[in-house]
Amino acid sequence: MPMTSTKMIKLLKKNGFVQIAGGKGSHKKFYNQSTGKSTIVPDHKQELGKGLEHRILKQSGLK
Repeated sequence: MPMTSTKMIKLLKKNGFVQIAGGKGSHKKFYNQSTGKSTIVPDHKQELGKGLEHRILKQSGLK
């Protein structure tokens, strides 16, 4: 079952990501200083698509 944006943001924060400036509109940008990785997450209450969820996890180094 795909996760929501809210759950994805909580997962990123739990793994050392912090929100930084740079997301546009309804998107938020997150950066992890220890790994140097960053990713952008849409900020809405709907579930993320399977491909988008996979891409965010891969970009952040969590998968």
